[in-house]
Amino acid sequence: MTEFIHRFEPATSAHLPPLLLLHGTGGDENDLLGLGKMISPGSALLSPRGRVLEHGMPRFFRRLSEGVFDEEDVRRRALELGDFIADARKRYDIAAPVAVGFSNGANIAAALLLLKPDVLAGAVLLRAMVPLSDPPTANLAGKPVLLLSGQADPIVPASNSAKLAALLSEAGARVDYKVLTAGHQLSQADVTLARNWIGSVDAKAA
Repeated sequence: MTEFIHRFEPATSAHLPPLLLLHGTGGDENDLLGLGKMISPGSALLSPRGRVLEHGMPRFFRRLSEGVFDEEDVRRRALELGDFIADARKRYDIAAPVAVGFSNGANIAAALLLLKPDVLAGAVLLRAMVPLSDPPTANLAGKPVLLLSGQADPIVPASNSAKLAALLSEAGARVDYKVLTAGHQLSQADVTLARNWIGSVDAKAA
């Protein structure tokens, strides 16, 4: 297995999609377990820790400064994460997961959608930015994506998240894009919207 420190919690409801939980800068494999249980109780949870350290804080890829990504590293790390997911699916016998990413984790999930679309069944992108300035042409036909941004987010400009929504839509994804009256941190509205969205996606899949 591609080496990622991670947590795995098996499903308690067989019909629910597994969740891939991707933390923000400075988080770890434990950070989003509670969120995963709130938005899809009973789903299998796969939660890796980012392998890049920035001043001792785990991340999923390097950045040159806030909001400026090392895009070569984004591509390499996304492919590594894709390999980890493929290995974990075999090891734990799970279906393709729905990514639930926050901030840096949402950005690597967006990169995965563009670089290895078949790895994910869909994604909940919380405070995501466009991860690549020159993304490959991806086929995301019908793949469900929920993109939630914060109106008062000091890190992610509204124009950037709107551009990401357009980019994913143009690739064929079914994007549900909402701007919340929030900053960069998560709010109760994020939890409620994500829970309802996952429920509706699961119902359509069934």
